[in-house]
Amino acid sequence: MPSISVGLFLAGGLARMIRASVIEVMGQDYIRTARAKGLTAARIVARHVLRNAAIPPLTLLGVQFALLIGGAVVTETVFARPGIGAMLVKAVLEKDLPVVQGIVIWTTAAYVLLNMLIDIAYTLIDPRVAGA
Repeated sequence: MPSISVGLFLAGGLARMIRASVIEVMGQDYIRTARAKGLTAARIVARHVLRNAAIPPLTLLGVQFALLIGGAVVTETVFARPGIGAMLVKAVLEKDLPVVQGIVIWTTAAYVLLNMLIDIAYTLIDPRVAGA
């Protein structure tokens, strides 16, 4: 139940972003050209659409990771589940500054690392991004 409450909150926005991105890419001229060349619909989607439609949802996913961290604190408190969020709440209430600092540094490092991995994924998905 806790994972569903956190995951479904973010899944709706991500699904809408993916849908909008795919619809936008499907209207591009190079998709029309691929159809004119006789490529199958599955090949067009796999080769051209998904690669170009992946960048905006990937960006949103990186931003949503911060919401997942904040949501974990609330969800773990509401559902009385042990975890980093519950540990953070307990440390704040007990004024345990080293634990609070450690959790903040750990979550910040995880967020920075994830955003760096997303930037690397941009260049793997579309090599033209590396030159920009």
